[in-house]
Amino acid sequence: MTRETGQVAPRSVPDRMHRVHNGDISLAVYEFGPEDGVPVVLVHGWPDTHHLWDGVVPLLSDRYRVIAYDTRGYGESSAPAPVSAYQLSRLATDFFAVVEAVSPTEPVHVVAHDWGSVQVWEAVCEPGASQYVASFTSISGPNLDHLSTWMRRGVRSGTPRGLWGTLSQCLSSAYTTFFMLPVLPGLFFRLVGTERVWKLFLRLVEGIPAEQISLAPTIKQDMISGLRFYKANILARMFGPRERFTTVPVQLLVNTRDIAVRPAGFDDTARWAERVVRHDLPRGHWLPYSDPAAIAEHADAFIQAQPK
Repeated sequence: MTRETGQVAPRSVPDRMHRVHNGDISLAVYEFGPEDGVPVVLVHGWPDTHHLWDGVVPLLSDRYRVIAYDTRGYGESSAPAPVSAYQLSRLATDFFAVVEAVSPTEPVHVVAHDWGSVQVWEAVCEPGASQYVASFTSISGPNLDHLSTWMRRGVRSGTPRGLWGTLSQCLSSAYTTFFMLPVLPGLFFRLVGTERVWKLFLRLVEGIPAEQISLAPTIKQDMISGLRFYKANILARMFGPRERFTTVPVQLLVNTRDIAVRPAGFDDTARWAERVVRHDLPRGHWLPYSDPAAIAEHADAFIQAQPK
């Protein structure tokens, strides 16, 4: 596998497309690569769709069966109106429904980003998750229970390091307060939620050239719909963290220049997962756009390291 940092292939065309149903939720699923390949599921976050992975797919689909899907609320998948429909417990059932549909006889490897990673964390901490997931590569998306527990410990420690860690994460997460307000954030994204503005934002904040950013035509409605992820989960998990453990092998790709998630927030992950590998990368939040080759290389190495 060759590495060309920052080079993104043209928009990937799926070899197969179908729908997976989870109750009344219909999820658009896209497959790439050999049908008999080892299955690798890619899960996107806000405000993206499966197109987030357009730079990663061609680097993996030559040897793996790559599956990407639009999570509920995005792209071509169902977008139920109630905020409660976006609770992590429900998002996890969507993930399991996709896995059962695309790989009923063997566990899949998973690579997830942002809210995609948050919801996969929810899934891999469920009892029996190792029957569905062989490995989990997490990018810029913590387990919210783990993050809340880490922040609380930082405050209780009374140490400058602990207090600063919590404060810096609060500052990085300040935007979520705006996202959870009624009415205003929806109006804001109706005005500025265009492909041009979003690409300009990513260029200014992370230096990502526009040609490396692949967006769905539904970008504006996805920005607005995805706000329900924040409203349904942030306060519940910050004020009521649970003890959540996983036996699934976890790989953390920690972006040290991430504007949303501070690297220290992952320092306690080994308390909650039996096997953890961590790589700190000098990148920003949107690693799938800025350096898809890094994701492909680390994911490939981690998958190959797992027992057959």
